[in-house]
Amino acid sequence: MQNPVPDERYYVANEAILGAFFKLSREKAPDKITVSDIIKAAGIARSTFYNHYQDIPSLVAAVEEKTICDVFSMMEKFHPKNDLDICRSYFLSICQYTIENPFLASLLSTPHGNDLFEKMLTMLHHYVTDATSNSSPNKHTKEEISYVITCAIGSTIGVLHKWTRDNFDLEPEAVADILSQVFLSGMLPLLS
Repeated sequence: MQNPVPDERYYVANEAILGAFFKLSREKAPDKITVSDIIKAAGIARSTFYNHYQDIPSLVAAVEEKTICDVFSMMEKFHPKNDLDICRSYFLSICQYTIENPFLASLLSTPHGNDLFEKMLTMLHHYVTDATSNSSPNKHTKEEISYVITCAIGSTIGVLHKWTRDNFDLEPEAVADILSQVFLSGMLPLLS
């Protein structure tokens, strides 16, 4: 017998759990959040939490996977063109996502993010391999293009890391402008 499809209440409860986790991660490190904290903040019963997650580490793993999928979904939708507005819009969406996702922001600004970054690097490797295997290079080899893509992603993560460490001291639009200029003047010419 197949598992029944969860009803809407399951999704609503899961969103409440995730929302509580994100709210709490603004206040304390993820490894300091307890099931009691989650159920109190989400307004759910303890059994509801355990219907969704085995424990806090399984919740953290689910949040990591969601964060990675969200970031890579944004990356896959970006088709670089020599257009400042398209680049700025893309980088602004990444900046907004970083601000709105306190879990990602805390991982970018602290050493707690090693596991997430390892997973992201693995996905990055697959992404770059897929992106370059479908390209037909003109001036550069596929390997050179893979280095340029890796550089673009690495520099973006580096800027986001600095920005979160500096407590979002610049407006997202200013960071998006910096990333756009770097991409358009430094990376895009190498991909052309």
